[in-house]
Amino acid sequence: MARKSNNTSTFESTRRRKSLGEDEVFSAEDQARFEAMRSEDFDEGPVDDGPPTGDRWSTWDDSEALQRGPKPWPEWIITDLGAVDYELGVLKTGKEADVFLIERAVPDTDRAVLMASKRYRSAEHTQFNRAGDYTAGRTARRSRDRRAMEKRTKFGLEQAAGRWAATEFDALKRLYVAGVAVPYPVQILGTEVIMEFIGTGRTAAPRLAETRPDEAELESLWEQACENLRLMAEQGFAHGDLSSYNTVVHEGRLVVLDLPQIVDIYANPKGLEFLTRDVENLGGWFTARGVDRQEVDDLRVELMALAGLR
Repeated sequence: MARKSNNTSTFESTRRRKSLGEDEVFSAEDQARFEAMRSEDFDEGPVDDGPPTGDRWSTWDDSEALQRGPKPWPEWIITDLGAVDYELGVLKTGKEADVFLIERAVPDTDRAVLMASKRYRSAEHTQFNRAGDYTAGRTARRSRDRRAMEKRTKFGLEQAAGRWAATEFDALKRLYVAGVAVPYPVQILGTEVIMEFIGTGRTAAPRLAETRPDEAELESLWEQACENLRLMAEQGFAHGDLSSYNTVVHEGRLVVLDLPQIVDIYANPKGLEFLTRDVENLGGWFTARGVDRQEVDDLRVELMALAGLR
């Protein structure tokens, strides 16, 4: 809001004295002085401090230490305070978030990197209707937040969106460190999670469902799928929604995506059910292309043993 300084009262006082008949003349010099006071004493509103190029300054420095990816940071991470972000378009729309392609670059240099920016919608705009199944066993640290989310107040809806983002970021960090093939989590800020872009050039890697592997490639991808599931089970997690549509293949490597609904198989009453469903959903794609059904059954039994559920 504009602020008026006390200097304006000087002019008002002069104007009142003239109306009482005092022998003062409001000269051109007075007018110029008054206009100068007006320009100095009123706020001009917020100053646009956006970057000279790009769509926004890099948000790297806005994230705190725990809101950044695990160290050692990959060499491609750009931490320069003078870096800028460019919006390059939408990669994917989803039930609870949309994923954008961004480029973070240092102006006047050749240093630039493509990343994926996942931005969660507020809970009142999400199309994700089965959230309760996935969040069973999770608790908000503050009772105020828990009550607000249960009552679906505006504050509660904002908290819910932030929790989805935070859950995915934390899962990416933990699974990345454990060796699971997931995108490197760069940073989180509010409801935006920035992560490694998996693709070639500006083209995202194809989903597993879109690939047509030969026999040798199929065997390699199945082995990778099994290993990723083993590592997740050892950490006590089930993906919760694993399928050929949220795994991608890049240069022969199977990468797991979309982790906001990750399930703690011990805390969630349906943990075993989610673990079994992950195996069945992903395994079904492989058996339809030649993998022996017995391998899928054996994997399910193995994962239950690794998780200590049998």
